Amino acid sequence: MSAVTYVEAIVVGALQGVSELFPVSSLGHSILLPAWLGGQWQQDLSIGKGSPYLAVLVAMHVATALALVLFFRKDWVRIIRGLWTSVRDREVRTPDQRLAWLLVLATIPVGLAGLLFEGLLRDVLGKPVPAAIFLALNGGVLYAAEKFSHRRPEENDDTVDFSAEETLVMRAVTVEEATDVRLAKLRVGEAVLIGAAQIFALLPGISRSGITMVAGLRRGLGHEDAARFAFLLATPVILAAGVLKMPTLFAPENHASLGPALVGSVIAGVASYISVRFLTGYFETRTLTPFAIYCVVAGIASLIFFAV
Repeated sequence: MSAVTYVEAIVVGALQGVSELFPVSSLGHSILLPAWLGGQWQQDLSIGKGSPYLAVLVAMHVATALALVLFFRKDWVRIIRGLWTSVRDREVRTPDQRLAWLLVLATIPVGLAGLLFEGLLRDVLGKPVPAAIFLALNGGVLYAAEKFSHRRPEENDDTVDFSAEETLVMRAVTVEEATDVRLAKLRVGEAVLIGAAQIFALLPGISRSGITMVAGLRRGLGHEDAARFAFLLATPVILAAGVLKMPTLFAPENHASLGPALVGSVIAGVASYISVRFLTGYFETRTLTPFAIYCVVAGIASLIFFAV
């Protein structure tokens, strides 16, 4: 197979960084873009087993996860501290402790499914027509979620109870902490169901962030809280999957793609950071509807183009 060029890596890196966090499916776009461009791009950017392109995408996924860690670094410090103190003291008392365990439990289903089915689904469905179908379906699911999901009544109450904290000293409460307190009120079953929704993102064209947000909206979360929970859930999943597959990038047959992979990963990391910064603000007041329309239009157009 052909090595990935620097120009291809830069374009794909920017695409990966944006589409991984925007609810439009990075895997679907990684399949459809080369097919649309055709020629050498389609040859170089084949997603088949052992493909250099697939190894480069793994590196870009790691860069995306690191961008998420960087953006949510203060939150992850609190969450990891909460997990540590919970294990040390054998208790789950504070919002940070509870949120930490909810994230752990909610990550297990997609982790197991990824180990068992990701390669099979990618090899069988990693083609333009299935990707186009699932992209259009992704748009339909996003639109349906906006039409039929309703927030819980308590979501309208911005009052946050910090009485369970160890200190009674008054301090400033950040928006992120207030959001995490609300997320910590999720029942274990609800959190696991929201996390399990990421399994559908193994299908090319179904967005990880989008489907997780849809599950959150269906459980009564507001857009801002659903987006935040989706990004927090995605971070360990993307990072673990990328690190697990990273050795494939250093296989002898992929040596020619190492330079482009590094450049593309830097681009992907920067694009991911900008994307999550934009989206966390966007979902404070806006909805999934524009992304739903885009996915339906792009998916149907791609299906017509490749199937006819």
